[in-house]
Amino acid sequence: MKTISIDSLSELPEVADAVVGALEGRTVVAFCGAMGAGKTTLISAIMERLGSHDTVTSPTFAIVNQYRTGEQRPVYHFDFYRIDSVAEAFDLGYEEYFYSGDLCLVEWPEKVEPLIPDEALVVRIEVLGESERRFTID
Repeated sequence: MKTISIDSLSELPEVADAVVGALEGRTVVAFCGAMGAGKTTLISAIMERLGSHDTVTSPTFAIVNQYRTGEQRPVYHFDFYRIDSVAEAFDLGYEEYFYSGDLCLVEWPEKVEPLIPDEALVVRIEVLGESERRFTID
């Protein structure tokens, strides 16, 4: 487990590096944090770290967005905030994404907790102040 505290957004690349470095072959990353904690902002920094030139936006209404790394590998960004039941994730075909071998970045994983693989990397974001955050990578 690694904990990183930051005082400003300018330090997010350090957190993105730590998340990418902690993957160790895992392909599902669960981002836990309150509304406005910075989950999408961190995912944007991770995509930059992976060489993507795509615009990262929260897929709140679409539920899933697809981006490409600098090496043109697909990355799937989920936002399960609007999911009311695990059955909705099944209807979306989550298994095809989670078990594809491609990177899946998941916001609001607690909404589909039984479906998150046991080996998933978990990133917890704690709001300490207006621009201060503590990230726990486990």
